[in-house]
Formats: sequence, structure tokens, C-alpha cells
Amino acid sequence: MTGFTTKIAVLLRDDLLGWQRLNVTAFLVSGLAVADPNLIGEPYRDGGDVEYLPMFRQPVLVFQGGKELLTTAHSRALSRDVRLSIFTSDLFTTGHDAANRAAVRAVPTTSLDLVGLALHGPRNAVDKILKGASMHP
Repeated sequence: MTGFTTKIAVLLRDDLLGWQRLNVTAFLVSGLAVADPNLIGEPYRDGGDVEYLPMFRQPVLVFQGGKELLTTAHSRALSRDVRLSIFTSDLFTTGHDAANRAAVRAVPTTSLDLVGLALHGPRNAVDKILKGASMHP
């Protein structure tokens, strides 16, 4: 990962099922892509000249930690003004975007039952926010 002054990271709660980890990660990183179009590279093209969608310009690191760590990381990110996407346990029971937003809106910030978050920011800031997390196996 040398050469990058920023870091893209996902933090998942360590008690999620396999399918939940994948689902949460996919939803979370979509928010980062929209928030900063400069994170996205150029489209890909294969040898047959078929074009594919562009992806992030830099690696996405995935971490895990307990419920308390997610709450702490969330607070750290907010205090450092680092924009982030979140996924709460309530979102496993909703069926569409409007219901997802309503479920998050219904809960005070300090009471969110976070199961995942994603952020992009300066490497040092992201490292401090994720302090105590371990790399996802």
C-alpha cells in the first residue's frame, strides 16, 4: 500500500455471519465511492476491447472488532470530522433504501447498534480511528 497518503477502511463487527459481512461491506463502500469520485479510477478494458466499470484506485482494508470498538471508532471518526458510512443491525430487517434511512434516522447517534462502518481519510487519522481493530481474516 505504499504511495497512498489516504486509507480506505471497513470495520465489521466480529459476530456477523459470513453473508452479513459481505453484504455490509458492499453497502458501506458504495457510500465512499459516491462521496469522493476521485477515489475511483478509469474503466477497465480487456483484450477483446470489452469495457468494465471502474473501481477504487487504492486497496480497501477490512478490519473487525467487537461492538464496543465499533461504537468507539464511530465516535473517533465523528470527532475528527472524517466522513463515514454506517450499517446498523436494523438494516438487516429493511427491504429498500428509504426504509434503511428511516431506520437509521429513528435512532439517536449514541444509541446506534453499529455492525459496520467504512471511511476514507488521511492514513494517520484512519489508523487512530481504528485503533484496537484487527485485520479481517
